[in-house]
Amino acid sequence: MKRRPRRSVPATLTALVILAVCVFAAAVSIQLIIGEKPWISYAAVTGWLHDRHWTDPIPGIAGGVAALLGLILLLAAVLPGKATVLPLRGDLDSGASRRSYRSTLRTAASSVEGVSGAKVKLGGRRVKAVVTTARTNTDGLAEAVRTAVEQRVGQIDPVTPPAVKVRLKTSGSTS
Repeated sequence: MKRRPRRSVPATLTALVILAVCVFAAAVSIQLIIGEKPWISYAAVTGWLHDRHWTDPIPGIAGGVAALLGLILLLAAVLPGKATVLPLRGDLDSGASRRSYRSTLRTAASSVEGVSGAKVKLGGRRVKAVVTTARTNTDGLAEAVRTAVEQRVGQIDPVTPPAVKVRLKTSGSTS
């Protein structure tokens, strides 16, 4: 079971950049081999590079950009992303997908009497529910929604139960 996201976006971007550079180098090499005029002259590139000095700003900027890109790719590979499967307690290796977890908690928040709609966001150790109501008197509604969501979290029984935060929004308000 994959509990962490795959790093497909950074890997794909890196692979595409390397592929483009290789295709370009192969095309220029083939053009040189068959005797056609290459897209970029080898002599012009080497002459331009030969005229650069280490004290010029261009090598420093190019090195800084390369180091920054390398650091970004290294951090993307090492730092964990959001869990795609949230681990559950129990004897078996079990988990719930973030989508189904969020959907179940949204259903629990919507099932409270007086709630006309609910949106749920999952954080690292927090669940934030924004519920919409048509009631003018909202006394106790937020606590009822919090209790319903916490009961559902208790039924799901995640390894680390999140803190539940509820925000009420009346259907006439714009915030």
